[in-house]
Amino acid sequence: MTQRFTPLRHIPCVALEEVAKPDLVRDVFPYDRVPLVHFDRSEVPLTPAPQLWITDTTFRDGQQAREPYSVAQIARIFDLLHQLDNGAGLIRQSEFFLYTEKDRAAVEAVLARGHRFPEVTSWIRAVKSDFQLVRDAGLKETGILTSCSDYHIFKKLNFTRSQALAFYLDIVDAALDAGVKPRCHFEDLTRADVEGFALPFARALMDRAAQARVPIKIRLCDTMGVGVPWPAAALPRGIPKLVRAFVDQAGVPPEQLEWHGHNDLFKVHANSATAWLYGCSAINATLLSTGERTGNSPLEAAVVEYAGLTGDTRPNLRVLTEIARYMRDECGVPVPATYPLLGSEFNVTRAGIHADGLLKDEEIYNVFDTQKLLGRPVGVSVNDKSGAAGVTFWINQQLAIESAAGLNGASGANNAVSGNGTNGASSTRVDKHDPAIEAMYRAIQRQYDAGRASGMTQDELLALAKEHLPERFARR
Repeated sequence: MTQRFTPLRHIPCVALEEVAKPDLVRDVFPYDRVPLVHFDRSEVPLTPAPQLWITDTTFRDGQQAREPYSVAQIARIFDLLHQLDNGAGLIRQSEFFLYTEKDRAAVEAVLARGHRFPEVTSWIRAVKSDFQLVRDAGLKETGILTSCSDYHIFKKLNFTRSQALAFYLDIVDAALDAGVKPRCHFEDLTRADVEGFALPFARALMDRAAQARVPIKIRLCDTMGVGVPWPAAALPRGIPKLVRAFVDQAGVPPEQLEWHGHNDLFKVHANSATAWLYGCSAINATLLSTGERTGNSPLEAAVVEYAGLTGDTRPNLRVLTEIARYMRDECGVPVPATYPLLGSEFNVTRAGIHADGLLKDEEIYNVFDTQKLLGRPVGVSVNDKSGAAGVTFWINQQLAIESAAGLNGASGANNAVSGNGTNGASSTRVDKHDPAIEAMYRAIQRQYDAGRASGMTQDELLALAKEHLPERFARR
């Protein structure tokens, strides 16, 4: 990688900088090349926000890239978010559109639940008449689109910077007059002139917040997914410097900052966690990373990241597994088999050397107790690379399942195989050197020698198990 260093510039919070033509930050975004990363010669110190939480946009941004959810589906997913939060206040808010009858019916349905968390908020255009929708819905807070880059100000809105600032502040004043707490979405911030427009705008918002005694929020939007998490990365792409600029130069309290990212360049979760670590209290996320183009920050990853950063055990992580199942089976949301945490094979191994480790102690190849925390036991998928160890692990896990269900005649207490493969009644476990295991594995190998390419199915493995270990699977 060629490192391109530029001098670190102090970022004073000065008045708006008007320009005759848009600054498209061409030294960073040449358009005919991949966006370039500039590094300053100074790193921002790690300064985590005093409190961390998540705001959900599954029903707003998450619905912009898929078929709409039904009202019943929205209500069920909202209930699951509430159960996942489990009274922790981690999943603080969830935002909704208000434009169609269906949008408003969904808001009514979730409000009727009476949940404290997530709080229901909305998203509207920068149009004064839209505040009536917010009032009619009985909501206390709304997001407002306030685009910040010159790409949007000049090319989409046909404004000058001063016109854009005046227009946005007028909308914010209308929100305050309507008794609605505004949340300004700084769209395309990571391609904006942070010093010349975004910080003066933020400072003006904080002045209004002080005068109105209303905590106006700012959502820092990496709309194109070009943010980077490195402490020495320069503005506008460097998230550590970006967050600190809003806190230190514009005077925005961490609890009034949200980070909203996209995954265009593969960094969405790393960027979100970085925002937390440098002073932004809220990560805005969607379940299963649904959202525009490559998707938003995955809420399930943010929940687990939070648990790792804080040690808080209040959120009920097992609900994540139920959420994934419901969204896949009832809502048609694709969940790739290898999707972290929630995919059907995220903790399933095919490698024989891994299976051998799992036989000795599950912790060797499982970083946390996925059975306890997610309701997902570690597993193996048997093929020609699984070895006798893979077959043995599958057999012992299947015997534990059968024992718990009382299928093979032995009591669960006497025949259960523990998750780590080291406890339970040793007399009921099958050893990988058992001749029956070796015979079963040879039978599997012969299929692959004959040209098989797919993994062994559960039914096929059960048939082989009954053939080679009939005394163990006699009642199947």
